[in-house]
This record gives sequence, C-alpha cells and structure tokens, in this order.
Amino acid sequence: MTTTPPALTPDHALARLPELTVVDVRTPGEYASGHIPGAHNIPLDALRRALPALRAAHGELVLVCASGTRAENARAVLAEHGIPAATITGGTRGWAERGHALHRPQGTSRTTRTTWAMERQVRLTAGALVLAGLGLGQLHPAWLLLSAGVAGGLVFSALTDTCGMAAILAKLPHNRPRATDLDATLAALGSARD
Repeated sequence: MTTTPPALTPDHALARLPELTVVDVRTPGEYASGHIPGAHNIPLDALRRALPALRAAHGELVLVCASGTRAENARAVLAEHGIPAATITGGTRGWAERGHALHRPQGTSRTTRTTWAMERQVRLTAGALVLAGLGLGQLHPAWLLLSAGVAGGLVFSALTDTCGMAAILAKLPHNRPRATDLDATLAALGSARD
C-alpha cells in the first residue's frame, strides 16, 4: 500500500518545482486565468480518464486548484487507484498570496477570453436564482421555493465543503477542455522528464 505525501506549502513547492509534476484540477477557464508555471490542466471531472497518464508521470505528483478543496478530492481519487499525490496548501490562491508568479498564457483565442473563477460563477448563478425566485414569488408564492432551495444548497455546501452547483457549472462548454487540449496534456505527462 502506498502512502500519500503530505501537502506542500507554496514555498516548499516552489523550491521543488523542477522535480514535481504539478496537475491543476480547475476548469480550463480558471487555468487560463493564471496557473502555477509548468502545471498541467486536467479538470477534476476528467481525472479518471487521465489515470493511466498520471500513473506513468515522472516525478512526484502535486495537485492544485483554487483553494485546495478540489485538489484534495482529486488526491482521494488518485489514492483509491494507488497513485500517491500531494497537494499545495491554499491552492493557487495561496501560491499567489505568497508572492509567487502565476503563468498567464497569451496569444490564443482560447486563453485570451475573459474567464471567471468557479467560485464567482457559483455566486452569480446562486444570486440570480435567488432573485428570480423572489421576483417570481410576487406572481405565485410557490416560486419562493426556488430561493429557499438555493439557500439550503448553500448551507449544505458550506457544511460539507462540496458544491453541487460548481459540479454542474463545470460541465458548461466554457468550463470544459477541448478534447485535443486534454489529449495533448495527457501525452505531455507521459513524455515529461524527471
């Protein structure tokens, strides 16, 4: 049985960056808005497809997301399949707060579009649904249940540190990787050098 390495602080990860294989499990839009230099983008919902490439990757695997929650979920999936991985404490947000540079690719239409972090997308969607429920509740009181349902979902999300709305939003086209991008990432993982 393999033991999973502990989480790395951003400073420790920076010092070891050349020997690490960093996998960013955020959506492609979030990844394009700024990621740890050299990180490979494999969204959390594509992780199972990437298991063979991750198993064959060179160097210690380190998972990262915006704050650490999705990376920890990804680490649990990899651990189920016997693939050890670490996470970076605080995610890319913690990395940037420590003053470490984030890579922001430029020059392609895929990466120059304006993208929002998943947390911002969730806040917009939840707020819009609450306002719609309240507005439509003026027409018929049953619509107030929409607002109540969103409020209940937010409370559940906070208590469980999960987010069903984010899982649904991640499936929207602007949050999905192009098949060719994911294939190229998986190929790069297998050919990376120590």
